[in-house]
Amino acid sequence: MADRTTATTDFNLDLNTIVEEAFERCGAELRTGYDLRTAKRSLSLLLMDWANRGINLWTLETGTQVLTAGTGTYDLPADTVDLLDHVIRTGSGQNQIDINISRISSSTYVAVPNKNATGRPIQIWIDRRTGATDSTGAVVYPQFTVWPLPDSSTTYTLFYTRLRRMFDVGGGTSGLDIPFRFLPCMVAGLAY
Repeated sequence: MADRTTATTDFNLDLNTIVEEAFERCGAELRTGYDLRTAKRSLSLLLMDWANRGINLWTLETGTQVLTAGTGTYDLPADTVDLLDHVIRTGSGQNQIDINISRISSSTYVAVPNKNATGRPIQIWIDRRTGATDSTGAVVYPQFTVWPLPDSSTTYTLFYTRLRRMFDVGGGTSGLDIPFRFLPCMVAGLAY
């Protein structure tokens, strides 16, 4: 019996092929640019729906921010949806220590009587801004604020896990920002 394995695991579908497959499942044929444009819009909405349903593990990324003494508020990447985990690290190598910090709500942060107090940060407030561009052309970055403000006694680094937005559908020449195992769900969702 001949060996039938290919020893490859790189199957993926680009946008155009996903749209063609969905149209074929409906017994239709992709004919116009308008058909493709509406399919791209539907796929973008489908991805947003998936993002609203819960945490998509393939969109988790780690990040760091060295904290500056006396500065409490820092920008996050514009495509950040939320921070899931966060610790303050002091030291390095074998002498590093990770310390959990508590997430607080905006109302709890507003109630802090002395926002200029300094020390080792023990709390973090996350301002989940849109990351979109405002009317002046400036990006409204999501931000986090630590309290108390970092002091100058040591270097504090925030290590975090962030949930980022799924990449846009794009122009159709590359694969989408989903694991291969979600391709059947995507095609079925678009066909629906």
